[in-house]
Amino acid sequence: MALTRRRFLRVASIGSFAGRLAGLPGAERKTRRTNLLVIMTDNQGPWTLGCYGNTEIRTPNIDRLGAEGVRFTRAFASNAVCSPTRATFLTGLIPSQHGVHCYLVAGRAQMGPKAYCTIAEFPTLPKILAAEGYVCGLVGKWHLGGNLHPQEGFTYWITKPHGHTSTFYNAQVIEDGKVRKEEGYLTDLWTRHAVTFLERSKDKPFFLFLAYNGPYGLGGLLTRRARNRHAAYYADKDLSCFPRPKAIHPWQRTRANSRFVNNVGAMRRYAAEVSSVDDGVGEVLAALRRLGLEQSTLVVLTADQGLGGGHNGIWGMGDHTRPLHAFDATMHVPLIFRHPRRIPAGGTCRRMVSNYDLLPTLLSYLGLRGKLADKPASPGRDFSALLRGRKIPWEDVVFYEFENTRAIRTSQWKYVRRHPAGPNELYDLSKDPGESRNRIDDPAAAEARKDLDARLSAFFSRYAAPRHDLWRGGRSKARRLTPPGEAAAGQSATEHREVL
Repeated sequence: MALTRRRFLRVASIGSFAGRLAGLPGAERKTRRTNLLVIMTDNQGPWTLGCYGNTEIRTPNIDRLGAEGVRFTRAFASNAVCSPTRATFLTGLIPSQHGVHCYLVAGRAQMGPKAYCTIAEFPTLPKILAAEGYVCGLVGKWHLGGNLHPQEGFTYWITKPHGHTSTFYNAQVIEDGKVRKEEGYLTDLWTRHAVTFLERSKDKPFFLFLAYNGPYGLGGLLTRRARNRHAAYYADKDLSCFPRPKAIHPWQRTRANSRFVNNVGAMRRYAAEVSSVDDGVGEVLAALRRLGLEQSTLVVLTADQGLGGGHNGIWGMGDHTRPLHAFDATMHVPLIFRHPRRIPAGGTCRRMVSNYDLLPTLLSYLGLRGKLADKPASPGRDFSALLRGRKIPWEDVVFYEFENTRAIRTSQWKYVRRHPAGPNELYDLSKDPGESRNRIDDPAAAEARKDLDARLSAFFSRYAAPRHDLWRGGRSKARRLTPPGEAAAGQSATEHREVL
């Protein structure tokens, strides 16, 4: 029987609504769950990427990823070295909760008869997703212990015996439970295995943690010229994107990475490794497209922590100074989310977020918000609504800790406190974004200092677990750079001079 006009419009309206509903997250999961691909680089600040304003280092694939998704301009790591930041990403917990306060050294927890996974007692992103039917793969750097065999719900597993990188060629890797030497280029090896994992998992919901150990701008690696396909391009580049400080910061450890400040050779080597990682990102994105997985896969790109490449007169990370520092160059990380038709393209978000916010956000986005553990309670906040361009109540504040050094950062202020005897720091970032003028003893900033100190204490009183709270006699699962009770060594914070 012919439809009346009124009934036709009603049916058409229902059909149109159903069509819109099919594009919503819940409806899509009924047919195909959203896949998750997390690309994490090693020691990389957003200042190295074209989509964050760099005009000298070539990163066309990451730039395209940013153009096709949403790019966070104020994302931070809650620690300054590899193992703690990776533990935080996977658990949603801070170091004084998961107990990994510093990088794991060679052997011990990583390899050998006493090796163990340092986050095994916690619910983690791969454990949760594996329990929900996801196939989980780890390709690249692990650095969280028990490296020889798959950990935390992963079934595809290729990694390194240790965390640090001394070479990208003829390096040891772990594959099929055995240590072997990879004669080729490590960055390319990780890319090939990422593509293999995608090909094998294309018909199942999957989580791939692609953890490049590049660009890795540390140690003796930088004394040697790059050998990859970008080496020739950068061989004569000035790379003015790296700061040229007038002097090395007095806190920089003289036998660590101070030789790389103002060293154009080190800059060129690092830039070549950045571009090579970008090549790998391009190949992985192309594989998603070739396999028809673009529409069903959330891609997240970030770094474990940033890198000081001359910023504040320092080269390296938080552990390359005494006292341990908390400058933005070390804390600030790139963060990009892309999911075609689900996340609006070309978005930029200025909300301040931390790596401890990623677990609750990802679980919520994947429709698994109820799987976030209540104990221990994550300090992380769910910002998944921001990915879709929505406005939500949000306080721009992040917290940081690295052994005896803790910090709170807001849009205007950064307050750094060291236990037990300082030196402490206070910066008005609205007037001093380079963190060159310490106002810790400025009477005009006394009220701000008092408020920030109270907020810092309240945060750690709420979340720190007694057994891992180093400020209250707790223990670290990793080596300690600052022995218990030791005052921070080095020049007084109030004396450090402008070096930019």
